[in-house]
Amino acid sequence: MKKALIQMHLAVLLWGFTGVLGRAIDLDAPVLVWYRMLFTFLIVGALLTWRRQWVKVAPRDMLQLVLVGCLMGLHWVAFYGAIKFANASIALVCLSTASVFTSLLDPLVNKGKYDLKEVLLGLVALAGVYFIYQFQQLFSIGILFGVIAAILSSVFTVLNKRIANSYPARTMVFYEMSTGWLFVTLLLPLQFIYFPETRFLPHGSPLTYQGLLHNDWLWLVILSLCCTVWAQSLALTALRKLSSFTVTLSVNLEPVYGVALAFLLYNENKELKSGFFIGMGLILLSVILQMVRLLKPRFSPGFLKEKGGID
Repeated sequence: MKKALIQMHLAVLLWGFTGVLGRAIDLDAPVLVWYRMLFTFLIVGALLTWRRQWVKVAPRDMLQLVLVGCLMGLHWVAFYGAIKFANASIALVCLSTASVFTSLLDPLVNKGKYDLKEVLLGLVALAGVYFIYQFQQLFSIGILFGVIAAILSSVFTVLNKRIANSYPARTMVFYEMSTGWLFVTLLLPLQFIYFPETRFLPHGSPLTYQGLLHNDWLWLVILSLCCTVWAQSLALTALRKLSSFTVTLSVNLEPVYGVALAFLLYNENKELKSGFFIGMGLILLSVILQMVRLLKPRFSPGFLKEKGGID
């Protein structure tokens, strides 16, 4: 259990970089997601071929992986849309409300029982977003996109939980990213129809220190390799040992890492008011309380049954 927590938090740390990378890459959200998913499934496909780790997926499970891939594509479009319409800090903090929706969806989809404490902790995180909205209404569209991203995140987390024990993490990542990329490809023409000024090709730059800092290709590769392939594999491996609610609530630490980076690199703290920090404090409180609940030894029949089912 503790090893799974370490894996999960390492994945969250890597995800914390996605916000500042999303701001650094000078592409509209759908185009950015198109490249991220393309690079990701190509890298994972190469790894699976090199290590001869291809695994056959049952048709029923393939349909679920396709659904998750499509939802993940939409989730990322909404997330990077939140960054473009607001900033990285707002997008990351709004994303943490996924715990609210997961606490409601997980028992329904996986036929479990509702945990009142988990629901209450999720509501604490939601209260945090309310404070942010009240004090940052200038970023209302970005906040809306962030909450949509959170809803989609909770749905595919719950769906992934259902088959996480059935296939290796890289296999799931490959099929989710490839089908998600195809889905975004089908939707991409709408971006160019309604926003004809959209640029498709990333910026290149000279191979100098200053040039690399503004090289979209470099940041896209880092975003795909480190923040997606590696992070997603770690998260899916941890999901086999942790409840999907715990995973989602752990992801609430993503804004802590991401906001710290945004403050350091982009001085976003100058764009934010006191309500943002109150809201972020409530979200962090919900994470700490859930971690205390998770690490506290429990010997109830329900706990033993859950561990037995996972192992």
